[in-house]
Amino acid sequence: MKHLPEATSQTPKVITRVTLYLSTTLWRSFLTLIIGLGVSITGRTQTLILADRVFDGEEMHQNWAVLVTANKITAVGSIDHIKAPKDATIIRTKGTLLPGLIEGHSHLLLYPYNQTAWDDQVLKEADAYRTARATVHARNTLLAGFTTVRDLGTEGAGYSDVALKRAINEGLIPGPRMVVAGRAIVSTGSYGPKGFDSDSKIMLGAEPADGNELIRVVRDQIGQGADFIKIYADYRWGLSHEDQPSFTSDELKLINEVTRSSGRVMVCHAKSKEAMKRAILAGAVTIEHGDYLDDEIAALMKSHGVTYFPTLAAVESIQQYRGWQKGKNQEPGLVTQKKQGFKIAYQAGVTIGMGGDVGVYPHGENALEMELMEEYGMKSLDVLKAATSINARMLRMENQIGFIKPGWLADLVIVDGDPSQNISSVRKVLWVMKDGVIYRNDFKK
Repeated sequence: MKHLPEATSQTPKVITRVTLYLSTTLWRSFLTLIIGLGVSITGRTQTLILADRVFDGEEMHQNWAVLVTANKITAVGSIDHIKAPKDATIIRTKGTLLPGLIEGHSHLLLYPYNQTAWDDQVLKEADAYRTARATVHARNTLLAGFTTVRDLGTEGAGYSDVALKRAINEGLIPGPRMVVAGRAIVSTGSYGPKGFDSDSKIMLGAEPADGNELIRVVRDQIGQGADFIKIYADYRWGLSHEDQPSFTSDELKLINEVTRSSGRVMVCHAKSKEAMKRAILAGAVTIEHGDYLDDEIAALMKSHGVTYFPTLAAVESIQQYRGWQKGKNQEPGLVTQKKQGFKIAYQAGVTIGMGGDVGVYPHGENALEMELMEEYGMKSLDVLKAATSINARMLRMENQIGFIKPGWLADLVIVDGDPSQNISSVRKVLWVMKDGVIYRNDFKK
């Protein structure tokens, strides 16, 4: 257990919350445990980071200093102009300081399908078991430098994401800040698991609803804790099992109207061109996947200010699970199509967020999507923006996270190397701070 939260001014708050759940005897045992693991609970309140490079969410700066007080960034600028306060902890690094990275498309309640098929995860694993696994996924994500995730549905595990988010917020387990969808919504008859005797009641991976019933379901999901509403605007239910729209334009507009009235937003899974068009015109703020994106859809996305999440890593991972050996076998058509759509969107100036559909591949390997974005033609600095400032704006949290600025939350990551020259440097995580608490510190080794 080499990566436990270090003491900061936030640690007492975490411990106070834990006391609400532990008796006096258990609390003493807990203190004995963390002391035995070498975790101090009387830490300093200020940290000064002196870095060769600082990426502030938009630009790379040389020889900058960043001062953290409690859980906020309080000063940023040239090393020559920021002095270390008395008793501040000083960290010097030749690496790069980044804002905490933001995963834009995650499923913490899923894990790779080459380990256990999606159907079996949904149908055969209890929600309690899946949630227990998700705590490990959350920890791995945080230690990989991703301090915030947008989680797009539990895929059959109810509102376990809402509970996971609460446990993280209360300091019970380490994990990223979560923004969650809950169950997500599908049209009747479209979603899986499928292929079972219709006499049996098969649990689906999302909640079905249609027509005016959508009003009740959207409101119920909001009441259950959904931070936004995710819709499957299409699915593989065409005559040849191709992706076809699953909601009418009017249904999508109704969903959006109800969602917006609560101050939330609608996001849409959409691969086919028609589903993307309907979703964009209905008011979706993001399009997930967008496999068949073309020039017309790119122009529509740009004109409506929609953020595109291409989920490149999920497509490549699934093809590899099916036998494709990258670099050895002929490239599958789905991968080629993905590359073409991504290139069209990038060249058209569409806002592209970073989100790989992680869960299809291992949590903690989130950087794979960033590497593929670079491989498919995006500049490294633009990839960094996608994983920080662009995702923060998409979440409407740009005044809290995604940037290194005075007043922003102290979500910070140090990596070895310069990811603006080679994006794979983001894999070399040395230090992670979330909300002023240090969760990883490899400098002590």
